Amino acid sequence: MQYNSKLPHVGTTIFTVMSALAKEHNAVNLSQGFPDFESDKKLINLVIKAMNSGYNHYAPMRGLLELKDTIAKKFDTLYGTTYHPENEITITAGATQAISTTITTFINRGDEVIIFQPAYDSYQPMVELNGGKVIPVQLKASNNFKVNWNDVDIKINDKTKMIIINSPHNPTGSVFSKEDMQNLEALTQGTNIIVLSDEVYEHMIFDELGHQSACLFPDLKLRTFVVASFCKTFHNTGWRIGYCCAPKYLMNEFVKVHQYSVFGIHHPTQKGIADYMQNPEHYMGLSKFYQERRDYFLDLIKESRFKFTPAKGTYFQLLDYSEITDEYDVDLAKRWTIEKQIASIPLSVFNADGFNDKVLRFCFAKKDDTLKRAADILNAI
Repeated sequence: MQYNSKLPHVGTTIFTVMSALAKEHNAVNLSQGFPDFESDKKLINLVIKAMNSGYNHYAPMRGLLELKDTIAKKFDTLYGTTYHPENEITITAGATQAISTTITTFINRGDEVIIFQPAYDSYQPMVELNGGKVIPVQLKASNNFKVNWNDVDIKINDKTKMIIINSPHNPTGSVFSKEDMQNLEALTQGTNIIVLSDEVYEHMIFDELGHQSACLFPDLKLRTFVVASFCKTFHNTGWRIGYCCAPKYLMNEFVKVHQYSVFGIHHPTQKGIADYMQNPEHYMGLSKFYQERRDYFLDLIKESRFKFTPAKGTYFQLLDYSEITDEYDVDLAKRWTIEKQIASIPLSVFNADGFNDKVLRFCFAKKDDTLKRAADILNAI
């Protein structure tokens, strides 16, 4: 049968490849970003309670109002600004659906989208599926993955329809500063550029840094979709539930696409999360929790041959292997999974043209025993 592939150059994701290799070779899997500890039993029991209480039919298309009220209050508490729960917040099937629907809603053939690379791997394919063109801005380890905003300014033109940002940043663990956000606000002011702000790791930020959400900057907020994830926040990556926030005039366009792709999201999960979030400590304590995970892991490998700068956010840590080998990162990650039984993610797969910074990404959202076994392997390399 003949057909034309819409993504002819896209294969199996690196996450699937590395996790499969880890399983095949019984490797310690610090590649794919998921905890190896369970979600809070309180949350699980609240979802079960919701099922037993009859929350088993269609949820409202935009999401359960009770949950959206809770989200709105969270924004008000954390950032001193909020979104209207009825028409500026939509519950989605994970953050990735929010990202893909935002891109589908606004990107047409020939539109340009600026993406900072290394970038989460769903951005570029979704832009290309909708006929858009990715304009990459390469971030480098030698500069601690900081953005040169003059480079961004040069790439903005009449075809620029969207800029995608991600802070705290996957895969590098870096974060945008207040100055970064002010630069972005200034560059987009007075334009028709939409900003897609991927903030799924907002509650995992370390060393007393504050999360610089796009909603904190008034003009930026007027053009931005803020995307978040309950899956990452509450240690349940398989639940696929998240949300996005945007001004009413933008959200009205978003839901036109949303209603014909997924319509409504799992109803009892929405109810359970709404009840669980009545205690803010369930998300406010995450930064301390994951900073302890980070510090524990880095202390274990401090005598290794790897170089590193502690991640400022997310639950990912980059390790620089340049003093160990010159091997291409994809080949090395696969070889170490097979030979050393330690699985990681190579960064070049997130870069334009496979740019190789000689760094690997390791997930530290793991139990002490898992991190100890991983460290023993890394220290022996």
